[in-house]
Amino acid sequence: MRILDPYRPLILLLLAMSLLIACAAPRRYRPAPISPAETAASLEARSLLDPGLKQFLDKNLRSPLAEWPPQAWDLRKLSLAALYFNPAMDAARARAAAAEASIVTAGARPNPTVTLAPGIPSPYLMTLDFEVPIETAGKRGYRIQQAKALNEAAKLDLAETAWKVRSGVRAALVDYFAAARGVDLLQAEAGTRSQQVELFTQRLEAGEISRPDLEAVRLAAVDNRVALRAAEGHVAETRTALAAAIGVPAKALDGLEFSWQDFEQPLSPESLSAASIERDAVLNRLDVRRGLEEYAATEAALQLEIARQHPDIQIGPGYQFEEQDNFFVLGLSATLPIFNRNQGPIAEAEAQRQEAGARFLATQAQVIAQSEAAFVGYQTALGQLQEVDESLRKIQEQRERMGQQALQVGESDPIELNAVVLERSAIAQTRLAAAVQARHALGELEDAVERPLEPGDTLTPGPSALKGDREYEFQRRKR
Repeated sequence: MRILDPYRPLILLLLAMSLLIACAAPRRYRPAPISPAETAASLEARSLLDPGLKQFLDKNLRSPLAEWPPQAWDLRKLSLAALYFNPAMDAARARAAAAEASIVTAGARPNPTVTLAPGIPSPYLMTLDFEVPIETAGKRGYRIQQAKALNEAAKLDLAETAWKVRSGVRAALVDYFAAARGVDLLQAEAGTRSQQVELFTQRLEAGEISRPDLEAVRLAAVDNRVALRAAEGHVAETRTALAAAIGVPAKALDGLEFSWQDFEQPLSPESLSAASIERDAVLNRLDVRRGLEEYAATEAALQLEIARQHPDIQIGPGYQFEEQDNFFVLGLSATLPIFNRNQGPIAEAEAQRQEAGARFLATQAQVIAQSEAAFVGYQTALGQLQEVDESLRKIQEQRERMGQQALQVGESDPIELNAVVLERSAIAQTRLAAAVQARHALGELEDAVERPLEPGDTLTPGPSALKGDREYEFQRRKR
């Protein structure tokens, strides 16, 4: 027991350290295997009737849904469904979570070290050293600043991903409505052409026309039916593309109704201005704001490298036992900056800051050019649509009215009126094409400013995740 007496302080110290380490239980590894069969089955089972989706919609709409499922799905509801289901959002959320965790990493303080060196012969010789590292020149603070800036950039990346998902849903929904409206117009034209074939058949039987005239009309009717079948197939294709943009299988949209008020009446040019569009693009674009955060991160990185010119120190209290004698010492160690003063990393950090600044300016220039081009494109598309409305439709309405009046007084016949109706169908298809082009141009303009321009649509993802993400992740893990 006398031999153990000199070790009593050491034993007490080791017991205290063991107790401290035991209280801070390390986190254990939890496996998360991926089974392709299970993930595929989960994707196939997705539905817009998911109860978790209802909770997500209630938290992010202006007011909770009055009924479930809704009678019709508009752009806003479908966009929120895409933010709930689309796998791109999962990846962006994971990147944001990793960036947030990096703040904890940056703020971690270095752990002390313990060195135990028993001598020979033992137990008459023994050394115990305890070193506490101390960072100098505010290095830890610069690391935290850099991590926080990158975390904000990751949040903006999440918001930008959300906008791209919404943009994809919008484009797919425009294509779907265009295809569905095209089918309606071709079906109306099919009825008119059937009537035309019947009228020409009567004329042929009466000997007023030749058979080639009737065959030409019949061939036009066949072309219309072929175009109608192709249009119906295109509706199915656009419906599948819409499901893919949302992140659900195509069967998840079966039986659902979609709505878009004033689909063929886009915004008037008076409601927008080039100056406001450019201002919104420069100030609101998420990639511009992300570029600012990335530049701030390079600023902090440069400050960190400059601070690393100053060496850290280690305070090392120690204990030595030598042949019944106890010795307590206090040591201090540091790296001497003699051969280099961290010039290389500082130069690299300066170059990275310069690159980030140049990249930010390039992004701003690209945003301004994109907003200007999108605004001009939308004005052009609206001009074409207005030309169809003001010129072709007015002329057609006048001709149709005159044809009906002529038919009533006996100065015309049904064939001429039928031809006028067919012209109206052609003009309606031309107007639909112009309206769809204007809708796509408006979508490009929204992408240029990364905010909705439709009246009543306020779905603008901010730097933070949308409401319900934590609940959403929990529900997804449960499934």
